[in-house]
Amino acid sequence: MTKVLVLYYSSYGHIEAMAAAVAEGAASVAGTEVAIKRVPELVPDDVAQASGIKLDQSAPIATPEELADYDAIIFGTPTRFGNMAAQMRNFLDQTGGLWFQNKLVGKVGSVFCSTASQHGGQETTITSFHITLLHHGMVIVGLPYTFTGNSEMGEISGGTPYGATTLAGADGSRMTSENELAGARFQGRHVAEIAAKLAA
Repeated sequence: MTKVLVLYYSSYGHIEAMAAAVAEGAASVAGTEVAIKRVPELVPDDVAQASGIKLDQSAPIATPEELADYDAIIFGTPTRFGNMAAQMRNFLDQTGGLWFQNKLVGKVGSVFCSTASQHGGQETTITSFHITLLHHGMVIVGLPYTFTGNSEMGEISGGTPYGATTLAGADGSRMTSENELAGARFQGRHVAEIAAKLAA
C-alpha cells in the first residue's frame, strides 16, 4: 500500500473542503491508503469563536513525527499575506528532528491553498511552502495543465500549476467551486500515482 497523508489547516472550512477532495482523488488510485489530519489551532478558543473560526472539524490532529510514516504528504493552508498560515508554519517548524534524520528525503510533497481574492498570493504561498519541502529533500509535485480546469476562463476560479487553489472571498462567504474541487481531486490522484511509482 502507498500511504498518503493530507495534512491541512483550515479557519473557515474552505481548505477543509479542499482536503476532502484531495483525499478522494488520492484514494481513487488502487493500492493507496489515505489519511486526513490537521495541525493544531493556535488561536485561543474565545478569540476563535469571536472570529468565526471553525472549531468543530472532524479530522484528528497530527504530530510532526508521524510524517515519516507516509510516502506522500499533501499540505493544505490558507494564505496569510502571501505565505502559509502561522498554524502550519508552527507545525513545520517542529520537524527539525525529521530533517536531522533525513526522514522525509525522497517522499512526495505537494501543496494546495486558499486566498481571499484572485490576487491574494496563491502562487507565492505555494512556492514559498516548497522551500521547506526542498530542505527536507522531498520530491515536489504540483497540478499540471493536463488538468484542463487550470485554463478555465469562463468563470472566476482558483487553480495554478503549483497546486490546487480556491478563492474564499474577503468575508469568507464564497464556497469552493466545482472546478476548484476537481483540481483538488486531480492533484490528489496525481500525487498518489507518482508516490506509488516512487515507492515501487
